[in-house]
Amino acid sequence: MSVGADSPCILVIKHGALGDFILATGPCAAIRRHHEGARIVLLTTAPYADLANAMPYFDEVWVDERPKLTSLPGICRLRHRLSAGGFSQVYDLQTSARSSAYFRLFRKPRPAWSGIARGSSHPHRNPDRDHLHTLDRQREQLRDAGIGAVPPPDVSWLGGTLSEFALPARFALLVPGGALHRPAKRWPVAAYAGLASQLMAQGLGVILIGAAPDRGAIEEIARAAPGVLNLAERTSLGQIAALARRAALAVGNDTGPLHLIAATGCPAVVLFSRESNPDLTAPRGDHVTILAVPDLTALTVERVAAVLEPR
Repeated sequence: MSVGADSPCILVIKHGALGDFILATGPCAAIRRHHEGARIVLLTTAPYADLANAMPYFDEVWVDERPKLTSLPGICRLRHRLSAGGFSQVYDLQTSARSSAYFRLFRKPRPAWSGIARGSSHPHRNPDRDHLHTLDRQREQLRDAGIGAVPPPDVSWLGGTLSEFALPARFALLVPGGALHRPAKRWPVAAYAGLASQLMAQGLGVILIGAAPDRGAIEEIARAAPGVLNLAERTSLGQIAALARRAALAVGNDTGPLHLIAATGCPAVVLFSRESNPDLTAPRGDHVTILAVPDLTALTVERVAAVLEPR
């Protein structure tokens, strides 16, 4: 984006994770619209730098090295960079203890600050903010900072080519991955295999996607449900978005790619256990169905299949 030398400078802080990053696309769009003509910089972490650079809301993307707060050299470097940025306004969309601590790194007079840092000029005052869904919490935060309209998550700017894949004419996306250290957030492999077999019997192709930690589970599903297309570790975020725009439906665990898929408008069924609260973090949308049960091992293929509404 082209900005003048005298344009105001705005800083947005958003570190991650992927699902939270996708939910923040609406607030980022609102900030961009509110500060038309300003130079807007995003401070994020390395895993999300490429995604952030693809977004149409920022003029620059800075990678936060996240120095230990006890590391004097690292904190001094960060303090110098922040203070030299010439920022007149900061929107802390991370609102963590770390990002709030950055408020104190700015030299006085400090920029206007939207967040929860003590002493900030535009604090989010709702004492129940931690009990709000991320979308509602960030809308309230920006409203308190003078930004009234915040659109829903949008990834229309994100895409990728699919020509390298031999895709079925009509297909479902299955996303069986998730954090390895939280296995209770994963629907069992046998259940995904059963659903894949049922979908293929109905004439729908099935594509499995996931990252490196998901490869073992995906390969097990592929062995149990011959005929699926295994794209584990083969898809970029842009390609996932492109696949979602073509998919008839998607089913997956509470994990970042489901937020991305849901934001494209793909009919998505997201599976939650007691390990996470959909009232706080679930994807939202007219085509999103949340299935929340205490224990995902008790969730049957039949119950999931009953809520599928392919387009």
